[in-house]
Amino acid sequence: VQLQASGGGSVQAGGSLRLSCTASGSGWRNNAIGWYRQAPGKQRELVATITKSGSTHYADSVEGRFTISRDDAKNTVYLEMNSLRPEDTAVYYCAADRSGLGSVKADAYNYWGQGTLVTVSS
Repeated sequence: VQLQASGGGSVQAGGSLRLSCTASGSGWRNNAIGWYRQAPGKQRELVATITKSGSTHYADSVEGRFTISRDDAKNTVYLEMNSLRPEDTAVYYCAADRSGLGSVKADAYNYWGQGTLVTVSS
């Protein structure tokens, strides 16, 4: 599985962005997908996950503002980000978990896409 993340950009606080993670390769639909982010000087952190069956999980910091969804017909997972804050500024990565379970642990993910930069200004 190869992953391509896109949709990053620069927005003002309170704005919205939608990130996309598009996959190529077989077995896509059996994978859980996670979005992670890494801000400068900080550790990578989980943002949201979606299992192969569509169950979702969010970090407390984004709960209620971000929505993860998947369109298996398009081999794409989306991260809709609303009410963005300066502290959301980071490089966002998508990753695939072959087990389909959507672990909260980064080392459970087998494939990683390149990052897409999100910058939120105050």
